[in-house]
Amino acid sequence: MGKIYASQWSDYELIDAGGGLKLERWGKIITIRPDVNAYFKSGDPHSKWRQIAHAEFIESSHTKGEWKFLKDTKKEWTIEYNTLVFNLRFTPFKHVGLFPEQEFNWKWIHENITEKSRVLNLFAYTGAASIAARKEVAEVYHVDSIKTVNNWAKLNMESSGLVDVRWVTEDALKFASREQKRGNSYDCILMDPPAFGLGPNKKRWKIENHYKALIDAALNILNPGGKIILNTYSPKLNEQKIKEFVLSKNGIKNFTTDTLCIKSKSGKRLEYGIRTFLEK
Repeated sequence: MGKIYASQWSDYELIDAGGGLKLERWGKIITIRPDVNAYFKSGDPHSKWRQIAHAEFIESSHTKGEWKFLKDTKKEWTIEYNTLVFNLRFTPFKHVGLFPEQEFNWKWIHENITEKSRVLNLFAYTGAASIAARKEVAEVYHVDSIKTVNNWAKLNMESSGLVDVRWVTEDALKFASREQKRGNSYDCILMDPPAFGLGPNKKRWKIENHYKALIDAALNILNPGGKIILNTYSPKLNEQKIKEFVLSKNGIKNFTTDTLCIKSKSGKRLEYGIRTFLEK
């Protein structure tokens, strides 16, 4: 397994990381957020971070907390990436609406997706990959189970001057199963499932319990020569477990795993999760 580094751009920068936190710049707004992968010593002390940061997320549990504002700042703002516009905001779940480590996937989309491609984005969140694919004039289906998140993604599409992403508010696995029954298929399937959380009907979700079902469902609706890109962020789903399952499947022509990383301005390397690439 190799390591692939997102190439930070003018509107995003990982300034520093360490001591269980990371310091990031989103346009002109600087945030401090928890990150369990930042287990090493930071380049500068956190006290110095707080002199320049606008807001810091204080966790009350593994899934929620609140923002402490260190300076007067906008609560909603936009940043750009390669003409795409992302609307960001402070949420009670420490996220601001974008996962910059996935920039490598957006670059892959730009280089490989065409107007002839039919793309399915599952667990699509605020739609960065969806609008990246739509920019290439692909036919794009965006699936997320939360309506407010889909509305956020639609705003990103409109802000980017794009139209006609197909929005689906539904459980990702159920949608994929129904697509198989309907006889629909895709040239590229993107998946970014949460590591844990609550699924439909308040059922507890853990990616390690659903990984095999996700791969099977995606392969069933993938065209020959089609590609699957799956991001996973759980330490309980390591490269060896992924490799054992994928190699047990027939019909997979190509398979790689890589660790998504970002190198901070201070020289610290922060690892995020595993990116699995499959070709049928």
